[in-house]
Amino acid sequence: MVPGLRHRLAEKMAGEITISDSPGQSLKKWRISFDISQGQLSDCLGVSPSVISDYESGRRRSPGTAIVGKIVDSILTIDESRGGEYIRKFSTMLYITIGDDVIYDLHDYTTQISLQQFADVMEAEIISGPCDLRIYGYTIIDSIKAILTFSATEFNRIYGWSTERALIFDGVTNGKSPMIAITVTPFKPRCVVLHGIVREQVHPIVFKLAEKDHVTVMCTTMPLDDVIERLRTQEW
Repeated sequence: MVPGLRHRLAEKMAGEITISDSPGQSLKKWRISFDISQGQLSDCLGVSPSVISDYESGRRRSPGTAIVGKIVDSILTIDESRGGEYIRKFSTMLYITIGDDVIYDLHDYTTQISLQQFADVMEAEIISGPCDLRIYGYTIIDSIKAILTFSATEFNRIYGWSTERALIFDGVTNGKSPMIAITVTPFKPRCVVLHGIVREQVHPIVFKLAEKDHVTVMCTTMPLDDVIERLRTQEW
């Protein structure tokens, strides 16, 4: 593990939770990102699961910095006991930088957004997978440059701080290449948006790969500048 990584992750997580307009939702995002149940987290903290549930739902007063620190430490401790899979994953997000010519926009939400809401904003058609799932952010990517230049480790960087997000690929012809790239990397997004094509242009293998990796797929032909503007100006 990179020296100081645990400390940097803890600072990042605790800082985001503390300054968030919805600390409970931010806490829930991190817990889910580390694949930890409320029961597992409460056991590590020595409290009842209802305490975690109350914090996340906003029924209990937002935790102070000391409690947030203990929660974050417990999340990281649980991950370390499992081999540190997610700590290693987030290490790529701390130490790898990617040029603006590859990623057009990257944003993380503090609250969950439904895929149907997300699709409606972009006037996108959901062509595969469920629409009742939720995401915590999105990344808009130049598909060709990402596939040609990214290593597997660099590809993980496009997930921002949560894999529960939508990856919007611009410059696709049939959607095959980005879906194959996702298949061979360890972490999967909640949703893939194929920008610039319609359902009839999507390669048949996209549907098979999406089903295999449990990824919802959308298509939109809305101009990219309009997509970026609409997503940035949503008050979610």
